[in-house]
Amino acid sequence: MSEQAYRTERDSLGDIQVPADALYSAQTQRAVDNFPISDLRFPRAMIRALGMIKGAAAAVNAELGLLDAKKAEAIEQAAAEVAEGKHDLHFPLDIFQTGSGTSTNMNANEVIATLAAQRLGGKVHPNDDVNMSQSSNDVIPTAIHVSAYLLVTGELVPALQHLHETLVEKAKTVDHVVTTGRTHLMDAMPVRLSQELGGWASQIAHGIQRVEATLPRLAELAQGATAVGTGINAHPEFAERFAKKLSAMSGASFVKAPNFFEGLSAQDAAVELSGQLKTVAVSLMKIANDLRWMNSGPIAGFGEIVLPALQPGSSIMPGKINPVIPEAVTMVCAQVMGNDVTISIGGQSGSFQLNVMLPVIGYNLSQSITLLAAASRVLADKAVAGFTVNEAHISGLVGRNPILVTALNPVIGYEMGAKIAKKAYAEGRSLKEVALELTDLTAEELDRLLDPRQLTEGGIQEA
Repeated sequence: MSEQAYRTERDSLGDIQVPADALYSAQTQRAVDNFPISDLRFPRAMIRALGMIKGAAAAVNAELGLLDAKKAEAIEQAAAEVAEGKHDLHFPLDIFQTGSGTSTNMNANEVIATLAAQRLGGKVHPNDDVNMSQSSNDVIPTAIHVSAYLLVTGELVPALQHLHETLVEKAKTVDHVVTTGRTHLMDAMPVRLSQELGGWASQIAHGIQRVEATLPRLAELAQGATAVGTGINAHPEFAERFAKKLSAMSGASFVKAPNFFEGLSAQDAAVELSGQLKTVAVSLMKIANDLRWMNSGPIAGFGEIVLPALQPGSSIMPGKINPVIPEAVTMVCAQVMGNDVTISIGGQSGSFQLNVMLPVIGYNLSQSITLLAAASRVLADKAVAGFTVNEAHISGLVGRNPILVTALNPVIGYEMGAKIAKKAYAEGRSLKEVALELTDLTAEELDRLLDPRQLTEGGIQEA
């Protein structure tokens, strides 16, 4: 094997060896050497956002007469390539680095400067040109907001809408199925299977509303605040123009943050979104676990539904099929809940004018959004859409459920109802048979009062 070829680069600390084919330069290499902590890297969404930010900044600086037009055009073209993902291999930095994300901001500056210089045939400076009117302290908070906003609108909300629609459509196909309701995992009054799925669909609909409610705060960008929130070294019109430029590039509606000091020192919008993502995870966990219970069996469990058989379930028990999709979804939910704790701790780590856990906030927020989006689609397509219902089994259980006596309470009273239920259960007899012995109700009246389908409609039944 041939040895790695290097070139010598220089920064304010002196000379350093950089891989010869790397698009980045000295400051990125120092961070590579300083932070060999994990294999976690900035996600694609964050690199995309960085490319968009650098391109928009160059365009605005050119409009304001601060940056040579040809140089700005070269930077914009290079930044667009970064945004498109053409140079992700040249973003090697660990998430666990300086808390402002300065290393990754400089990584972007150096890569874009190299690409722009190649296009221009002249020097482009990573700090003076690519980073003009910017600081790491406003670039990284902006990248967190932009990446999260675009992931939510482009991936998560459509995925949740797909899951919601799948649940609604599936509910229509099982409306005729009356099953045993359960409270405390014990038999309760009947419900229609469509009502059960309708509850899940409502959870997802509310989840969409909760996530979308955070978007106005995510749309507020810190860009233009520069180092500490005062906007030092940025043109007075830069922030407003930048937000408009980025909105035009992305199709989103970004605005200048109303208070730059909050924008740099706090990540409350990211914490807010993470909290809503956690709520969505809680909803998905409930739905996935209900599906697991309903699918349990096939002999010794509830056996109400059969989830699609996707793969063999055991290396030792032939024929065993497991609810793999709901299980995978519950693990995603656990990860998102854990990410929320990390983001919450990161959010409270704003020391005076700067939050110092920006990289880990950005990483975990992006991961939570993408995981929930993927899990929602998988749950919809590989579990909800394809499960079948064991109708005969369900019907038989509903008819033997002693809790149906609850429907007789308004007619015979709670005490007599309890007596009938206990006797029927103890003797293995039907409610109707025992009620005929102990009450004056006729067989026709009991058939009507104890009709499971009618009991799912609510209200008081009269004899």
